[in-house]
Amino acid sequence: MADTMIFELVTPEKLLASAETDGIVIPATEGEMTVMPDHAPTMTTIRPGVVKFKNREGKEFQFLVFHGFADVQGNACTLLAETAVPIGEAADAIEHRIKTLRKELDDASHSDHKSAIEQMMNELTHLNQTVLPG
Repeated sequence: MADTMIFELVTPEKLLASAETDGIVIPATEGEMTVMPDHAPTMTTIRPGVVKFKNREGKEFQFLVFHGFADVQGNACTLLAETAVPIGEAADAIEHRIKTLRKELDDASHSDHKSAIEQMMNELTHLNQTVLPG
C-alpha cells in the first residue's frame, strides 16, 4: 500500500498545483469526498467549493474551485476545474461570479433559466459566508 499519491489541479488556462500528498478533500457534487492513496478508480463531478491537501512537507493548500470533474486512478488524482483560485483570492472570484450572474439574470427570459441562475447565486453566497466568514 502506497502512503502518498500524486494530485494535480488543472484549469483550461494552467496547471495550478501538482503535489505528492497523503490525501485530498474534494467538493464532489454528491458531497465532500476524501481521496487517499490506493483509492478505487473513480470519476466524479465537482461543485463550487474548496479543495484541500497537504504536500509531503506538511504545508496545507486550499483552492476555491468552480465546477469540473475529478479523475482518481489508484495513486493519482487529477481535478479538472472550470475555474480555480487560491483561497486567498476566493472573495474576489466569488464576487466576480455573482456580478456576472446578476447580469445574466437580467437578460434571462425563461423562468427555468432564471431559477437556475438564482440557485447558483444562492450557492455562491452561501459558499462566501461559510468559506470566508467575516
